[in-house]
Amino acid sequence: WTFRSKSDYQLHGITYGDGTFVAVGEGGIILTSSDGSTWTTLTVSSAIQNSTLTNVIYANGKFVTVGNSGTILTSPGGSDGTWTLRTSETTNAFSGITYGDGTFVSVGQGGIIFTSSDGSTWTFRPSGTSSWLIGVTYANGTFVSVGSAGTLLTSSDGSTWTSRTSGASIDLRGVGYGNNTFVTV
Repeated sequence: WTFRSKSDYQLHGITYGDGTFVAVGEGGIILTSSDGSTWTTLTVSSAIQNSTLTNVIYANGKFVTVGNSGTILTSPGGSDGTWTLRTSETTNAFSGITYGDGTFVSVGQGGIIFTSSDGSTWTFRPSGTSSWLIGVTYANGTFVSVGSAGTLLTSSDGSTWTSRTSGASIDLRGVGYGNNTFVTV
């Protein structure tokens, strides 16, 4: 491991796609790198300079990042640095984002779930909970979201969600899939 410092802001999310690393964080910061060593700070619009970007993914040929105040930004692949602010129709914070079976799913504060087929147009989906949804993933034909007080939801399409018993009363912050098993922490 080699320490690389490029920002005075706390970073929350990183991903890799189309030959580019992208990291996001406080102050609406977006950093890009082609090699993981040399980083460029992108200039962001004043509309998101006070935002915290919490997560970023690369899927379906584009980068999508989410954050507080309902912030969703998209960028085409590569390092062109062009990011477009999208409308999510919420002021709640987004915590997590995933992509599967042709659908982007973003989750967050107050149990919000929004889906998009293209990353540009987002639709609210009822979750059945007001708990903060912190993490979300897609694998094996199933979306899984986890959150505060042991909240656990599943969906086959990202639109209709079912509450499941997690057996936990603590906050579940992340969920992953491997070896035919979903695991949450």
